[in-house]
Amino acid sequence: MGRDKCAVLPNILPTVLLGLSCICRLSLGTELNFVTCGSVVKLLNVKHNVRLHSHDVRYGSGSGQQSVTGVTVAEDSNSYWSVRGTSGALCHRGTPVKCGQTIRLTHVNTGRNLHSHYFASPLSSNQEVSAFGEEGEGDHLDEWTVQCGGSVWQREEAVRFRHQATDALLSVTGEQYGRPIHGQSEVHAMSSPTQHSLWKAMEGIFMKPSESPVGSRDYSPPHTEF
Repeated sequence: MGRDKCAVLPNILPTVLLGLSCICRLSLGTELNFVTCGSVVKLLNVKHNVRLHSHDVRYGSGSGQQSVTGVTVAEDSNSYWSVRGTSGALCHRGTPVKCGQTIRLTHVNTGRNLHSHYFASPLSSNQEVSAFGEEGEGDHLDEWTVQCGGSVWQREEAVRFRHQATDALLSVTGEQYGRPIHGQSEVHAMSSPTQHSLWKAMEGIFMKPSESPVGSRDYSPPHTEF
């Protein structure tokens, strides 16, 4: 793993509260106005006011993989995602994410990547979105292209995530699940861009750009609760 001046935990799975004393070159406030590689963020669907969420609950149909939903609760730690590069295009920590760049979003608490494929979603029968892999490693179906209007992904900007392999957009429907995830919204993928596929970066830890790149490997950030 690449390392900063502070200790970085291996992988992203530990659930221990680290505190902020070990954080170097990180921004917790509004100092950075763009999203950077290695950041840990929550993503808000603008239309439905829900945050992209996952948990160790599997779909009862389709792929049977870990479910991905939308939740209204802002404080839930299961809504943190790490912004990472792909196996073919590394994303050096602190580097601004460019519009048109392909990334992976890794669920911090479970280490599985945001994923899609041609299975039908449980409620709307659109394209299923799941979380897949182990300790941040999955396959090419974990890759998403950031669609935004300028040169880099601005924190205040509503953006879209297009699934690289199927060309579908990460979206939210109005459908809600019953037990065991009562009230959580279905997240799926659709081919057409609509208001349902717009997302904004919200709470999180944002890596500041470094004056000189550190190493050549991808970054897996520490798991920090806020």
